[in-house]
Amino acid sequence: MIIACSTTTQLPSETANSIQAVMACDGLRRCGAEISLFVPGSGNIGFEQVREHYGMHCDPFPVKYVSSNPRLHRMDFTLSVLSAAKKMNAAVHYTWTIQLAAAAALQGTETAYEIHDLPTGGGIRWFDLYTRTKTPKKIICITKALRDRLLAQFPHLRKEDCLIMPNGFSPEDYAGLPTLQEAKQQMGFSAERPAISCSGHLYQGRGSELFLDLAARFPEADFHWFGGTPDAVERCRQEAARMGLNNTVFHGSVPRKKLPLAQAACDVLLMPYAKQIAGSGGGNSAEICSPMKMFEYMAEGRCILSSALPVIGEVLDESCAIFCEPEDTGSWTAGLRKALDDPALRSRLGETAKSRSEKYTWQKRAEIYLNGRNHA
Repeated sequence: MIIACSTTTQLPSETANSIQAVMACDGLRRCGAEISLFVPGSGNIGFEQVREHYGMHCDPFPVKYVSSNPRLHRMDFTLSVLSAAKKMNAAVHYTWTIQLAAAAALQGTETAYEIHDLPTGGGIRWFDLYTRTKTPKKIICITKALRDRLLAQFPHLRKEDCLIMPNGFSPEDYAGLPTLQEAKQQMGFSAERPAISCSGHLYQGRGSELFLDLAARFPEADFHWFGGTPDAVERCRQEAARMGLNNTVFHGSVPRKKLPLAQAACDVLLMPYAKQIAGSGGGNSAEICSPMKMFEYMAEGRCILSSALPVIGEVLDESCAIFCEPEDTGSWTAGLRKALDDPALRSRLGETAKSRSEKYTWQKRAEIYLNGRNHA
């Protein structure tokens, strides 16, 4: 099957949107789909450079740059992609861009529109138009919570047109990792001190303040944060210095190929989300998010401490994670102490999480779409 994939995120970049779109394409390609990925810009970066940046493992596919003027609200991008897809005889448009999804559906082409947040602004009208078209479509929701919110906001939306497809991970990245002590040695971490880490950007609501508070309460442990823009990393380093902490390291952006080893060198992996979580464009995704790092953590087989957000419970439960109340330092202190004092508990939770992760690969995610596209 020929699929025209398209996203208006920039490639390459470090944004979660960029990583998610590329890895979703990786999953489709692994399933044997013949895909091309259309992105805005005038670059000439080829597949191998994209593969290297994002750590893909699939067979090659074309990455095609399309001119796009932001002032035209993605309509020039939409028209260019529609034309190119027609020339390649694409059977399906798989897109993260609602204007393109609606235009393709109005043309009578089958579509898959992947949505990660509730529509806002002009996107509400586009989504309403799109969902009223009769052309075969699948609306791909990253969580059940997001699907349910969409069904409530758009009563005409058909439940059978929706697929729930959480994010995922690449199993090759987590195969053959060293033991905890071996990984600590390779990373240059102390073998005697517990290592606690969090991965991801340092946007508002990601828990950097709580992270520093925990570091102050556990001077016997080392705290590592992998990720973040240079400005955000420098801000956190300055705050750690102001607090007099000498057990915290903000590593900044870590190459995706190195991240599994870095996480493997840690005794406990944190997801200290606040009650409101901002992304690169702001907003609040706390009620409907599907964090990619959650699936990577699971694949590591390490103990996970997570904020007790209801949406996280769609994947994790108390058999594979310790839950703490968001923004409650006392709850997180008790949770981390419980984990550090009980190595057997850490091992048991990690093993269960690793076993459960097997159904959350990017390829199995793509299979949900490919198996469900022709079934109501």
